[in-house]
Formats: sequence, structure tokens, C-alpha cells
Amino acid sequence: MAVGISITLGITTDIPSDFTTQLTIALIMAAIFTASFLTHEIAHKIAAQRYGLWAEFHLTLGGAMLTLVSIISPLKLISPGAVMISGSFVDKKIMGKTAIAGPTTNIILAVILGTIALYTTNPTITFITGYSAFINAFLATFNLIPFGIIDGYKIFTWNKLAWALAFTTAVALTILTAMISGLITI
Repeated sequence: MAVGISITLGITTDIPSDFTTQLTIALIMAAIFTASFLTHEIAHKIAAQRYGLWAEFHLTLGGAMLTLVSIISPLKLISPGAVMISGSFVDKKIMGKTAIAGPTTNIILAVILGTIALYTTNPTITFITGYSAFINAFLATFNLIPFGIIDGYKIFTWNKLAWALAFTTAVALTILTAMISGLITI
């Protein structure tokens, strides 16, 4: 949540309001940021359990340290841990389907929040939902990079078409929600 606050405190100054309102918005955004991460991880757990696998979130020391450094760093990475999965038989297909559950959840949240941002007339709600949509789209995009231990590699290994569709959707949503939230203009 502290990483979310550190991100949003810098951008809430764009909203003309008093400090208390800006701080309230930053706290709301931090809660949404945290909920987005947790929802992503819970989706992995639920998907794994549907395949009869054991799944549990584990805090990792390296990931927790990286997250703590992100609070004060300009580069924000949140990875305090991950859902660990095991079972009698875990093949590429099951691993890929379990991996795609997290980014898919962020994509769905980005679409819902982006739609709310487009149709609301309240500038504060537009900002909160638009930026929250961007956070979710970015989380999906980042997690879909086909590298190392993150979701994208597992999905790419399982099904390149599924990976390409998810990654293309996430990148497009990241750009669209950045425009909706005012982070970029064309």
C-alpha cells in the first residue's frame, strides 16, 4: 500500500483541491493499487485450486525488499511474494492457464474502471477510476512479459496465441487507459 501512496501522492497534485482531499485520493488509490495486486494473486490461487493443486501465497525476502525500495525509488515494482503452486501433476497447460488468470483479472478490472472513467462527469471520480484502470492494465502488461518467472513466460510456453492475445489486449488497454487518465495525450 505504501508503494501505491508513493505513486499517487505525486499525481494527485494535478487535481485542484486542498491537501486533505489530495491525501484522501492518494489513500483511495493506494487501496485500489493494493486490491489490484491481491486480486491478481487470488485469481492464480483460485485457478490452481480448480485443477486440484495446492496453492498458497508466500512472502519472499527478495521480493519484499524490492517492494520496500520501490516506496522511495522512482521505479515502482511490487513483488512481495507470489502464489506458490504444487501438486501431483502440473504440466505446461495447467501452469499456463493458472498463470493467465492473474493478468486476465487485471484486464477485466481495467475495462470496468476505464468504462466508469469514460462515463462519469465528476473529475475526481474520472481521475480515480481512470488511473486505477491504467494501474490494472499496466499490471497485466508487465506480468505478461515472457521472461523469467513471471506469468508471461509460463503462458508463452503453454500457448503462444493465448499469450499474444492477452499481451496485445493489455498493451492496448495500457495506452488507452493512460489517455483516459490524462497520463498521455495525443
